[in-house]
Amino acid sequence: MGYVGDLCSSSAQAAQIEAFVFLSVTQRLHAQPEEEEEVEEEETEELGHADTYAEYKPSKSTIGRSHPDLVVETNTLSSVPPPDITYTLSIPVQIINGGLLSALQLEAIIYACQQHEVILQNNQRAGFLIGDGAGVGKGRTVAGIILENYLKGRKKALWFSVSNDLKYDAERDLQDIGAPNILVHALNKIKYGDTATSEGVLFATYSALIGESQAGGQLRTRLKQILDWCGSDFDGVIIFDECHKAKNATSTKMGKAVLDLQNKLPLARVVYASATGASEPKNMIYMSRLGIWGEGTPFRAFEDFLHAIEKRGVGAMEIVAMDMKVSGMYIARQLSFSGVSFRIEEIGLDDDFKVVYNKAAKLWAEALAVFTQAADLLGMMSRKSLWGQFWSSHQRFFKYLCIAAKVRRLVELAKKELEAGKCVVIGLQSTGEARTREVLDENDGHLDKFVSAAEGVFQSLVQKHFPLEKDRREKGAGSKRKRRSLLVLLHMKHPEAVHCIAHSFKDFVYSFLNNFKQISLCTRLEEMKQDLLNKISELGKELPLNTLDELIDKFGGPEKVSEMTGRKGRVVRRPDGSVRYESRAEQGHTIDHINIKEKDRFMNEDKLVAIISEAASSGISLQADRRVKNQRRRVHMTLELPWSADRAIQQFGRTHRSNQVTAPEYIFLISELAGERRFASIVAKRLESLGALTHGDRRATESRDLSKYNFENKYGTKALDKITKAILGHIESKVPPPKDYPGEMKQGMIDVGIFCKESRFGISPEKDCSITKFLNRILGLEVHKQNSLFQYFTDNFDYLIEKDKKDGKYDMGILGKEALYSIIIYCFTYFLGSEFHTKHSFELTFLMRNNYTVVFSAQH
Repeated sequence: MGYVGDLCSSSAQAAQIEAFVFLSVTQRLHAQPEEEEEVEEEETEELGHADTYAEYKPSKSTIGRSHPDLVVETNTLSSVPPPDITYTLSIPVQIINGGLLSALQLEAIIYACQQHEVILQNNQRAGFLIGDGAGVGKGRTVAGIILENYLKGRKKALWFSVSNDLKYDAERDLQDIGAPNILVHALNKIKYGDTATSEGVLFATYSALIGESQAGGQLRTRLKQILDWCGSDFDGVIIFDECHKAKNATSTKMGKAVLDLQNKLPLARVVYASATGASEPKNMIYMSRLGIWGEGTPFRAFEDFLHAIEKRGVGAMEIVAMDMKVSGMYIARQLSFSGVSFRIEEIGLDDDFKVVYNKAAKLWAEALAVFTQAADLLGMMSRKSLWGQFWSSHQRFFKYLCIAAKVRRLVELAKKELEAGKCVVIGLQSTGEARTREVLDENDGHLDKFVSAAEGVFQSLVQKHFPLEKDRREKGAGSKRKRRSLLVLLHMKHPEAVHCIAHSFKDFVYSFLNNFKQISLCTRLEEMKQDLLNKISELGKELPLNTLDELIDKFGGPEKVSEMTGRKGRVVRRPDGSVRYESRAEQGHTIDHINIKEKDRFMNEDKLVAIISEAASSGISLQADRRVKNQRRRVHMTLELPWSADRAIQQFGRTHRSNQVTAPEYIFLISELAGERRFASIVAKRLESLGALTHGDRRATESRDLSKYNFENKYGTKALDKITKAILGHIESKVPPPKDYPGEMKQGMIDVGIFCKESRFGISPEKDCSITKFLNRILGLEVHKQNSLFQYFTDNFDYLIEKDKKDGKYDMGILGKEALYSIIIYCFTYFLGSEFHTKHSFELTFLMRNNYTVVFSAQH
């Protein structure tokens, strides 16, 4: 007899043994002693962080040379076996023995081709998901799948990725594995409607899928062109590389096109490839070929699958990854983190910076009051669009300030690392180009100073969205009345119409006075707007400059820094000290190829500092490669945390890849501003989910040190509810506020729109005040206020977690209680079939949730 842990550890033989499972339910009568609880907690934490990975070796595939670097798999995924191999490769022996494809890559190719032999119940061919982490070599694996199918007589293939530049990487990968004869055709170089290309790989971006042309008065689409090129009986390979770009399939045209393509080519051999296959279960909707939902599965539609997974929490997401591996539709390995170091650098704020920040917070509070007053004067009924613009600009403004607060410290750290013989890679998302171009346009293409992106955001909001006009329908009604009254006057020709003229004159006077009043109101509103713009302009003299331009300037200019971003130009300082705007394009190189050129300069050691944005986060390798001159250790500094884990993983994977001399060092820079933890929170939440879905264990994600900043969960929501009620005086909080907690916090919450003043109800929290909105808004409080409020929030957050831990209700994923339920349901379903799942899973979960113990036995 063994417990669930024993069953899971022996599950490597589960597919090959006959087992019976019996359930004994015994009520738990006594709680664990307090001392034992504490010991268990410590062991759980150690297990969750120190022992997350297991070294990975192919368990069923025996061909090929070992991978050049140590590769690992999460313990949860390694506890289940892949299926037996039944597929025979056609790839020549000399390629296999020559090591052009490693054993790991060959294993993925075999399982992908084996899965492609399966036809799902909806008569579509089954697909395969390659979830290997960045740097394992997905490019060569994908090239190997294309080569295998080419040798089987399937001469056409589709390859979708995020950038047209990656077409050169696709050609390189095919060449590296000994398949230079397979040509790669760029769709963006082919005219609409042209299907003359006979065979090879058609390479396109996801955005090309929704491309249209009206040339010659005839509508042509790229999707139809692709379908015509493939033919209706197409059974070749479709590669969705970096497939996280196709997420949100139901809400974006691009995602819908990805689903449409799969539905119209039912026999195509689909491969999804990405280190970030799905950041949340809802983003798996485009993976229709995995056969997890639909006919013949426990889930009739994707919505049923999504509901079941979200209801059971993170543990269920980990089970999904395990089940996919067992079924032969998924493989996920990643480079070992041995030698990789992580640290969070919390940065204190200068006194001068705090003064500027506090001034900005006060001006935004004033702007909120002025915008509200203007909307009231106009009698605006619908204000959703207005406040949407206001709070969006508010968030971006303070994000720019958060980033600027870290520049000085980042430059100090980077220069120390350079002196120590290392090189530096800086990751950010915002380039501030939009504001720079606005200033250029305002000054007829001339620029003689660095631009403040924060000032531009504030100015743009007031100039474009300050309320100056009535609702169009109201305005239209007034104009119509005036026209009618004048028309009556013009047509009065008879004496008996005096009475009518009098009424019309009265109407005319009313209209005239109303227009005069409107002109007076408009004048007042214009004055309010101009006053606000003058104050922004005055504040702008103290606001920090555009971060990217400032960084390049502090490191010695473009001659010293490899910039790999999507912007077309930049502001630079000349040798004589003057400042000018210049294009990033160089003689002999278009702007499209400049990032590749800058990458080469960094890898050749011509430049030792690289700055990358999202535009360079896919496909560019910046690791200390054994084949390049620059083999210094990479220090990857994250100045600005990306908005989603998809982007974060892509950036982190640029410097940690196969065939490297040394592993990178990661430094996450977070200022002491409490509101900035908003950005860390977003990434931590996404990475937690991403680890669970992408690698089978949410603790496996690279930046797990950020988990303490993850507030977007049920504990964050409860903590927010408690502090808002406590500040309003509705409840007495069990957690006391910090000693330096300011008494006027209620007004502070009004200043950032968390509390609203209503004439009938007094002060109340804003509707739908989520944890996301709260963490966004408190950025707009003065530094001491936001830090104190955030401390109060986190004290409540920690209290709720500790309380649940003591009560045994805290979910630790695969180690947690909720996940345990999911494993038990999974094991019963595995042995007894999907019929058990649909009929009995609810009853079994009910028993477990009501404090019963479930015991398993496996007989070999």
